[in-house]
Amino acid sequence: MASTSVGGHDSAAVTGAPDPRLRSIVAGGYCGWTLQPDRMAEFVLPAHTSVQFVLKVEDSALRPPEFVHGATDRPTTIESGCAPRYLQADLTPLGAYRVFGIPMHHVAGRLVNLGEVLGPEGRRLGSTVRDATTWRARFDAVDRFLLGRVDAAPSVSGDVAYAWHELTASGGSVPIRTICRDIGWSHKHLITRFRQEVGITPKRAARLIRFERALGRIAGGVQPDWARLAAECGYADQAHLIRDFGEFAGTTPASLVRRSGR
Repeated sequence: MASTSVGGHDSAAVTGAPDPRLRSIVAGGYCGWTLQPDRMAEFVLPAHTSVQFVLKVEDSALRPPEFVHGATDRPTTIESGCAPRYLQADLTPLGAYRVFGIPMHHVAGRLVNLGEVLGPEGRRLGSTVRDATTWRARFDAVDRFLLGRVDAAPSVSGDVAYAWHELTASGGSVPIRTICRDIGWSHKHLITRFRQEVGITPKRAARLIRFERALGRIAGGVQPDWARLAAECGYADQAHLIRDFGEFAGTTPASLVRRSGR
């Protein structure tokens, strides 16, 4: 596994690609963070569709040594910042369903001790990551863990997987009624099964996917053409973009751009 180091004046990150067999499980890659003390103040985490899998390398006063933060449709205030060093992997919702083997609505909007989800196996993984002396060794340990869990994982419903694919491929724009028609399910049944395997309802997922798409376009402190960005990300107009940022990030798009440029 190749690792890459990146950083700024207040943090440094080492990234690594997961095993190719985990492409549908891990959204993006692994990231090992080392933060300076001034980055450990309270901050707000925007809503997200992913399931965040966090293993502390160096402990901090708040939150368990290893935990899962489920998909959420509300911004989350993180008190006292992050641990000085930690490993994070963002799992896809259906990937997390396979890894943890529990209904995803049980962790949606919650930060849950990994030991409560997986018992001793979760605590052993945390110890293995902390005992490793390099980020590459830590990433390899997570690879082995996830591959082992996936081998014995519950199957994902083909219809839920189809619904998730259609939503993500369309940027959240495909009508839910179209998905119901395609798979032959009632709206109520789709909501029930989707919440079980993704954690949130299809309608909220569609809005979050659109929001995450817009959020991913904001970086570097450069103010974009907001009307154009709204149109390209599937919003009816700029006002709807601003509304979603207020609901899902707790602030305005312009404020997030200013923060990203610092």
